[in-house]
Amino acid sequence: MLLSERLVRLIQNHSEALSAALADKIRAHPELTTLAKYSRPQLQDWCSHQIEYLNSSLLTGSKEIKARMNALGRARFEENIPLREAVLRIFLVKDAIIEFVHDQGFPLTALDLYAQEEVELRISRFFDAAVYHVVCGYEEAMHEPARRHG
Repeated sequence: MLLSERLVRLIQNHSEALSAALADKIRAHPELTTLAKYSRPQLQDWCSHQIEYLNSSLLTGSKEIKARMNALGRARFEENIPLREAVLRIFLVKDAIIEFVHDQGFPLTALDLYAQEEVELRISRFFDAAVYHVVCGYEEAMHEPARRHG
């Protein structure tokens, strides 16, 4: 099995622990005051879904990520979560996953190092697209009442 696939599988296999640590990090983050009011299980579930979407994208190249992230943005608007908090949460998930990949300590050949960099690049691209589509969904939801009343 290629290192890149092993890393994706490791992320998938450790998603529960990653999500739990992320929930704690979100609740303690000084700039996430609205999200910190949510229960640990809710936050953990949100993080778990984000990791699941990432794994789906990395393993299958799923195109439904756009719709999922757009819906996530709409949901954050409807929950009255500030957009900056929704985006910062995504960055925290991204950083935690990349840190997890680095912490695995596989003995790396030049080819393995290349595979690890490829996974990190794919993770970064996924989260860049996720932020964009979350913002799009958030803005669409934000402007809907104006269209209904206008």
